[in-house]
Amino acid sequence: MSVQLETREVTAGYPGVPVLTGISLRVSAGGLTGLIGSNGAGKSTLLDVVCGRLRPSGGRVLLGGRDVTRYPTHRRARLGLGRTYQRLEVFGSLSVADNLLVAARATGAADPSAAVAAALRRLGLADFAGYPAGKLPTGLARLVEIARALAGGARVLLLDEPSSGMGADELARFARTLRDLRADGLALLLIEHDLELVHEVCDEVYRLRGGRADQA
Repeated sequence: MSVQLETREVTAGYPGVPVLTGISLRVSAGGLTGLIGSNGAGKSTLLDVVCGRLRPSGGRVLLGGRDVTRYPTHRRARLGLGRTYQRLEVFGSLSVADNLLVAARATGAADPSAAVAAALRRLGLADFAGYPAGKLPTGLARLVEIARALAGGARVLLLDEPSSGMGADELARFARTLRDLRADGLALLLIEHDLELVHEVCDEVYRLRGGRADQA
């Protein structure tokens, strides 16, 4: 499978606070890579670098083989990069379908309505299309976040602790969803504290510590 996301010797941090020191990893199409480490190890910082929210002080980020290190966030999104966050982020007053429509329009989908319908089907959310997103249980709302990224054309998906707040049944469904997305050819990078989930679904796992990343 082709490499869709790669970081090469990425170094980054904040004024006076170095966080990452030479991080190199790859995520291929049809691959699910786990990223683990203690709180404060720099996992979310690395995702900030990958999606363009934080400029690295060294190294490069490649998306589909293209160097996007200096690209703004919206340009990376239009190239197929999607992300979810630790804190659940849906537009609570909008319907599930409208949450997805916002993303499809923002990334310039050729047919936003068709993109929304396809993402709803893909995540099993078609029956909830008209439901207010803010009233969904956590597990379904997490799926809305992923569906929104897919409606926006994501082929590389960054998932930041997506199982947070899920019960056992929701977690089992989520694990199946991750496997399905991998089987569909997406490239997934998963930050997760649930190590059982990580080892259940991931092809390879990196551990962040001391600013470095090693295969676990």
